[in-house]
Amino acid sequence: MDILLKKAGVAKVILNLWPPFWGSGIRITRLSEDFHDCQVRLAFRWWNKNANRSQFGGSMFAMTDPIYPLMLMAILGNQYHIWDSEASIKFVTPGRGKVFAKFQLDKTFISSIVKAAASGEKFEPEVSTEVFDEKGKVVAVIKRKLYIRLKRQFRPELKQVA
Repeated sequence: MDILLKKAGVAKVILNLWPPFWGSGIRITRLSEDFHDCQVRLAFRWWNKNANRSQFGGSMFAMTDPIYPLMLMAILGNQYHIWDSEASIKFVTPGRGKVFAKFQLDKTFISSIVKAAASGEKFEPEVSTEVFDEKGKVVAVIKRKLYIRLKRQFRPELKQVA
């Protein structure tokens, strides 16, 4: 995992070859060198259409699944456990072609994570991603609650109450 999260170009190639992405027609089209910005595209193929001939919701959900945790792992380093703990999707309109999602992490958000997790307790911020079509129309909104916590060996010692 370390090699994946050291260089954005390597991470992009590996994730684009990852079977859950590759098989679903999901492709990372942009990943900034600092891991603060990412764009993902979902192709519109016969195997990811639903019964209504629109994008399969599970594929839209999958295109957003690992992105924020992986971005944060690259930014924060290996001192933290980072994963999704909850997620939901609200479908706004049918996606009838390629769809896209943009992910951005700003320095203020990163600082708030470091500060909130410094005690060793878990921190569960919520992030939201819009999935949009080629015309920029929102197709779905996906909300995720992240679980972030310092790994045991990096947590401050808990003081015993006498």
